Amino acid sequence: MTSARSCLLIGYGYVARATARRLREAGWQVSATVRSQTSEAAVRADDVAVVRADLATMEGAAALRAAVSAHDAAISSVPPGMSGDPVLKALEDMDTGQTWLGYLSTTGVYGDRQGGWSFEWDALNPGPARSRARAEADLAWQARGARVFRLGGIYGPGRSAIDRIREGGAIAWIKPGQVFGRIHVDDIASALVLAMDRPSAHGVFNLVDDWPSDQAEVLWGAADMLGAAPPQERTFDPGEASPMLASFFSECRRVSNARAKAALGWRPAYPHWRDGLKAILVSENIN
Repeated sequence: MTSARSCLLIGYGYVARATARRLREAGWQVSATVRSQTSEAAVRADDVAVVRADLATMEGAAALRAAVSAHDAAISSVPPGMSGDPVLKALEDMDTGQTWLGYLSTTGVYGDRQGGWSFEWDALNPGPARSRARAEADLAWQARGARVFRLGGIYGPGRSAIDRIREGGAIAWIKPGQVFGRIHVDDIASALVLAMDRPSAHGVFNLVDDWPSDQAEVLWGAADMLGAAPPQERTFDPGEASPMLASFFSECRRVSNARAKAALGWRPAYPHWRDGLKAILVSENIN
């Protein structure tokens, strides 16, 4: 009898947690890193093994290297910091050739395409500093042989336009022609599991839905599904927006998911944001 394959999730946030569920359903043994004891309870509650690895310490870096060596696959969702990617730094002198590596990047590395399409082979042209840091990490992970997954705007239960409408005060910013791609968290998880089942599939994969849309359209749709009043509409003015929002609206791109479909056999369960929002509401009624 062969033992179950094992995967280490480096960082245990929103996407990693959904990925852990999908991996366990597929028969994988799953571990996840935490930086402190206070984070352990939530990981153990999901029936995921804990690896204590505070990468700010030599002991934590050593623990991470040992854990990577002990697993068949490892996926990092840790963003780069002021001094670069802490996971890459911890692994820099290590031979990881026997471990399948994955890194969660962002479609923000493509920069502003003025509404044009972005593909995995396009040159990166990140704008804000955080996107430039991501691009550097993205390329460095590729150099290590990792599969890199560039994610669109992530949404799902507890983190969607449904929640923003319920909280009240949502603003539908109007900027004609401004669109971006989204991805339901469960569609990310399904793609990652498929990729690990296809070790011959290398390189970069865009994970987005099939329907790039503007922010206002999604909020209007969420309000309609809830039978709630539509959000306030305001013409976008970067002078009135937070730095993060202004940065977001400064870029417009459509991102192709064709390579992920062809190479991984992946199909998003929620190809349109309407599909994803409806599924969230259905799950609330079931649970």
